[in-house]
Amino acid sequence: MKIAIVGLPNVGKSTLFKALTKTPVDINNYPFCTIEPNVGIVKVPDTRLLQLAEMSQSKKIVPTVIEFVDVAGLVQGASTGEGLGNKFLANIRETDAIVQVVRVFENDKIIHVHNKIEPEGDVEIINTELILADLETVKKVRVRIEKELRGNKKGADVQLAALEKIQKTLEDGNLANETALNMDDENVGIIVRELSLLTMKPFLYAYNVSDITQKLSDGLEKRDHVKLDIKIEEELIEMTAEEAAELEISSNLDALILKAYEILGLITFLTTGEDESRAWTIKKGWTAPLAGTAIHNDFKDKFIRAEVVQWDKLLEAKSWGKARELGTLRTEGKDYVVQDGDVIEFKI
Repeated sequence: MKIAIVGLPNVGKSTLFKALTKTPVDINNYPFCTIEPNVGIVKVPDTRLLQLAEMSQSKKIVPTVIEFVDVAGLVQGASTGEGLGNKFLANIRETDAIVQVVRVFENDKIIHVHNKIEPEGDVEIINTELILADLETVKKVRVRIEKELRGNKKGADVQLAALEKIQKTLEDGNLANETALNMDDENVGIIVRELSLLTMKPFLYAYNVSDITQKLSDGLEKRDHVKLDIKIEEELIEMTAEEAAELEISSNLDALILKAYEILGLITFLTTGEDESRAWTIKKGWTAPLAGTAIHNDFKDKFIRAEVVQWDKLLEAKSWGKARELGTLRTEGKDYVVQDGDVIEFKI
């Protein structure tokens, strides 16, 4: 699971990356200080896992993780190669979702690439460049699909119809992920995966504010977003918990991490025992055999049944045996859809 951190130069991308990953990076006050993308692994916070580990006296705790990629700052014209446009777009294409950092704070000492603070305009610049890059991709692929349709290739008509819908969405100035598509159709799925469009990815906006209680414009508020005082987040890296408590400041990074997890349509199931307690990432809606593949690919074919209990019910019971006695531990078959927070023991 890989998420790109994008935005205009000098909006706080690399500072956010540093705060998320606790990794020192170049955060100098000039455009394009990030040329090669910085990559860092971030634990997904989960108090359930810690409580289960304490109950089981686990020797090891293994959280689920997200990989964040700090990509070079984008400028107007990136879709045609301006700035580090081509490199920037290639780096985003390899990720699963996009966190767009948007500068809302005022600070005369930190240069804005357009010399004015206009958050909604900044969002429009970034999104327009991604949309233009995607339009170019769609038009190129459409030429091939139209040729395949003339050759009566099976499924080409469905793929062309999907391409036309996506192209219309993009030409209207909207992100490709706003297109109504029948993703259950195999041919539609094939063409969408082949396109690998930048704006088909889920988007999350991180508004860099000087006060997270700040009221934003309706245009900013309506988007999936998290408010962060990124400067405070950076300062917290150097503080102890006691110092932060004394100053009455706290981090909001967990909200960003959890929201990023949510927009990807992911949930967590858990396993716990004396050896280890571990969180496992799966897609929402997966059945128990599919969920088992997160542990090992063989689990899907070898699956017999699963013993399942919600994490809080297991904590109340204090053991698997007691949970079974209380009836909160259930035996589930191949059709069971795993729920977030399920603690599972697979039988194969």
